[in-house]
Amino acid sequence: MNSSSLLRSFLLAGGLSLALSVQAQSPVKPKDNWQNLDLKTDSTFGISTEKAYAELLKGKKSKPVLVAVIDGGVDINHEDLKQVIWNNPKEKAGDNKDNDKNGYIDDLHGWDFIGGAKGDVHWDNVEATRVVRAYQTKFASADSTKLSGQDLVQFRQYQRAKQEVATKRMQAEQSLQGIGGFKQVLESVLTKMGNQNPTLADFQKFEPAGDAETRVVAVVSQLLPQFKDFKDLKKQAIDDGFEHYEAQAKYHYNIDFDPRPIVGDNYANSSERNYGNADVAGPDADHGSHVAGIIGAVRDNNLGIKGVANNVVIMSVRTVPDGDERDKDVANAIRYAADNGAKVVNMSFGKGYSWDKKVVDEAIKYAISKDVLLVHAAGNDNLNLEVETNFPTPKYLDGTKATAWIEVGASGPLDDKTLKASFSNYGKTMVDVFAPGVDINSTVPGSKYQQNSGTSMASPVVAGLAALIRSYYPKLNAMQVKEIILKSVVKVDHTVTLKEGQAEREVAFTELCKTGGIVNTYNALKLAATY
Repeated sequence: MNSSSLLRSFLLAGGLSLALSVQAQSPVKPKDNWQNLDLKTDSTFGISTEKAYAELLKGKKSKPVLVAVIDGGVDINHEDLKQVIWNNPKEKAGDNKDNDKNGYIDDLHGWDFIGGAKGDVHWDNVEATRVVRAYQTKFASADSTKLSGQDLVQFRQYQRAKQEVATKRMQAEQSLQGIGGFKQVLESVLTKMGNQNPTLADFQKFEPAGDAETRVVAVVSQLLPQFKDFKDLKKQAIDDGFEHYEAQAKYHYNIDFDPRPIVGDNYANSSERNYGNADVAGPDADHGSHVAGIIGAVRDNNLGIKGVANNVVIMSVRTVPDGDERDKDVANAIRYAADNGAKVVNMSFGKGYSWDKKVVDEAIKYAISKDVLLVHAAGNDNLNLEVETNFPTPKYLDGTKATAWIEVGASGPLDDKTLKASFSNYGKTMVDVFAPGVDINSTVPGSKYQQNSGTSMASPVVAGLAALIRSYYPKLNAMQVKEIILKSVVKVDHTVTLKEGQAEREVAFTELCKTGGIVNTYNALKLAATY
């Protein structure tokens, strides 16, 4: 999972290799709340939510809709979220009993499938690392010419994963070394300046001693205008980058690291359901809180931001660590959401391997049978999903596809060639729609707010829209809501830039998704009124 929604890039400054994480930004600073604004009125390619509230929803009654956020955890005490957090009506707080007999003790606000009596999983491997660990004994000295059937399929997966893990870990270690050296020189420069938050002018006046200081000052001077100030640059581009590559080296791509004993389940038993704990925030609720705010942050409290939907209840189902989510947990999270009344499920996560797709497929089918609409982020690697796979996927093992499922790509605020977010995955038949996902301001822990970019942000825009439709038109089923959202997009009638490797080409938006457009609240609600 790309949990930070930051665009990783490498800057080579002479002999200093600096790995930087730079926020994926729009060519221009978007307006506040841009994702909910209107293209004609506000000159920004939002989804016309504010227009819909002003012109279509005044005086209309709505019913609360429960939305499950399957993610890394949600800050249930955030000033802009606490009013919309789910309170399980059948559960009594703190009595250590399963009052509602659903198999989960004290699940007042949701559930944590990556926690246990010993605490919570913070970091985990990526799935490729787990594939290597699972198969290394079986295939370490295998002769591929003597393998066939499922053994050959597994061997090829093992070989691909092994190469990926080795490459990624080496890159992470090299990046750590580069950032460490850069930080050391930078600290020396700051000490000489006598200023821990210097301006661009301060760097321009500074006289560096030697090549290393010269390169560091040049790189910082080039990047500083992209950030609020130097402290912001240092956190996002240097400190966060260091933490990112440290996590990759120590946890994500480390075959010897396995945190699963913390959970205490029988991991080999995919049908096991009743494990975890009631900590719905976990050790890092940044990503899940940001997602939750986009969906339903309180609109009329004069605080923070405005969610898409004005009458939702947020259920936090903690499933995604810093690393890749596990199929067993994803399946159980989907089932938990469906069994406890969620009508919309947001899934802003994905990975390149699936260890147990069958159990996830079964959970998806189960949720759909209970009239749940599943909304999933397409992923942030600029991949064509007609060729590559971002799990979980609506395509089942038997080749058929999930019905009540919407796959979402990310768009930017400008109605020009940059409309497709550069990082967003795409697919003519595998991605349904695009939605705002660049520089989206939303809630993060501690009653704070932050701009993030990613399909992780676009997916909850659509989940919020789905919840809004179900709130004002509660008789509509999940498939009707999906149909309305897809039919009511604003079609993009110009080409956009698609980067393929180092090359760029102009493509029609219909090459990027099934509908060829951006979701639109105003159009969707007008259409819903006709059903």
